[in-house]
Amino acid sequence: MRPRRRRPSLDRVVPRKRAERINDEIRVPRVRLVDENGGQVGITDTKEALDFAYKKGLDLVEVAANADPPVARVMDYSKYRYEQDQRAKQARKHQQQIQVKEIKLRPKIGIHDYETKKGHVVRFLGQRAKVKVTIMFRGRETLHPERGRDLLMRLAEDVKELGAIEQQPTLDGRNMVMVLAPTKTAGVKADAKDEDEEQREEAVQGERGGKAPAPARDEEPQPREEVVEA
Repeated sequence: MRPRRRRPSLDRVVPRKRAERINDEIRVPRVRLVDENGGQVGITDTKEALDFAYKKGLDLVEVAANADPPVARVMDYSKYRYEQDQRAKQARKHQQQIQVKEIKLRPKIGIHDYETKKGHVVRFLGQRAKVKVTIMFRGRETLHPERGRDLLMRLAEDVKELGAIEQQPTLDGRNMVMVLAPTKTAGVKADAKDEDEEQREEAVQGERGGKAPAPARDEEPQPREEVVEA
């Protein structure tokens, strides 16, 4: 009786949490085998497919479990999951996340307080968040809404390189509201810095052989709206 073939030791870590079945987890008797280059090998016994993968020092991964017979592909599974995780990270990075920050002003605001509030608006726009600016009127101040409008237009002019008016100043009860949206250039320097840091991190992982285990696959974030008062 021929002794059972043992899988050679591989110098990489295969993530435990995964959706696909790999190697000995594949229990079906036969699979449609695809080699590491995408070539069709044909329908073979699962044991023979495992031997085929092991001889190449690779994994056998079930990529289409519902097919008849299931499709299994030969690949380096750790590398495959690492590349999948990098693509998911880029998708999350470029997915739009809607944030709305809120700044409240008084029509008779002082110069120092105005500069402080403007600094908050600049910071929020630099984070690529929308900014809801509210002028709060009290008492007889409601008789002069033009003062609130002038203040809002002054603020919009001061931050025009980072934000554009999305909603013109509008009276809402005793308040006047304007919404600023970030321009295309807002936050560009911060994005470039983040990208440089990611490239340095990937370079370090590349020096280690790119074998870092990928974390479990998680769901893509959905756009959200958040109102924060400064």
